Amino acid sequence: MDTIAHQFTLENGGKTIGVIGTGLDRFYPLENQELHRQVAEKGVLITEYPLGSEPLPYHFPERNRIIAGLCTACLVLMAKEKSGSLITANLALQENRNVLAVPGLVTVSYSAGCNQLIAAGARSALSSKDILEELATPIADR
Repeated sequence: MDTIAHQFTLENGGKTIGVIGTGLDRFYPLENQELHRQVAEKGVLITEYPLGSEPLPYHFPERNRIIAGLCTACLVLMAKEKSGSLITANLALQENRNVLAVPGLVTVSYSAGCNQLIAAGARSALSSKDILEELATPIADR
């Protein structure tokens, strides 16, 4: 999902921020090498790891706190019961960011996390209007 969001944003002239779990000189996954370069050139690429740092499994949950801190609101499109998306959403809540989730079928594992977020009080994102309303709401009114 991250790849699609960055590609769509760049293709439509938007600005994007990539937070990576490696050094700036490493590409993960390898097939995202060109996207990595485009984000660095047309947007912002952030890492807390020094050059040469490999994509270690614990780097990715760690980088999620940076993503949560940068966002105005966190939108979760799909998430298993235990996923990086839920880590990010919980960190966003701790940073007083609003969390939106796209509901899904209860029989689909990738919907479980979103449905749990909604049950816990996240705003249900049923259309782009819901997302735009959330972004237009002043933080003091949230």
